[in-house]
Amino acid sequence: MIAGGIIMEKTAGQEGKGLKMLGTLLLMYVLTGILLLILALLLYKFQLNEKFVSAGIIGVYIFAGLTGGLVIGKRMGKRKFLWGLAVGTVYFLILFAGSAAMNHGLPEDLKRMILVWIMCGGAGMIGGMLRS
Repeated sequence: MIAGGIIMEKTAGQEGKGLKMLGTLLLMYVLTGILLLILALLLYKFQLNEKFVSAGIIGVYIFAGLTGGLVIGKRMGKRKFLWGLAVGTVYFLILFAGSAAMNHGLPEDLKRMILVWIMCGGAGMIGGMLRS
């Protein structure tokens, strides 16, 4: 009975971690959507060039990663940098899957995708290490 109780207790804790991760990812994507909408409005209003838009998109990814890392670090309490890295990587993987689905295949510029993964995961990890 005690062993069963311990197993059930661990399972319940794992579910809580999963929900915290999903909640953090949801926050990251809502933030991404709002920031990309603002970037699109700026593009429309000021006729921005492609370099500015690309830099803006990268900035959005980094800001979302930092925010997600900070939030998941607070929620988890221990090993914050690993949780930040994890949430940044999952964020990237969902972006990657969406991009692959929209383009009907893997992107041609794999180096750029690896760089985006490093930015998303690294920003999440740094966010997880920030003190609050």
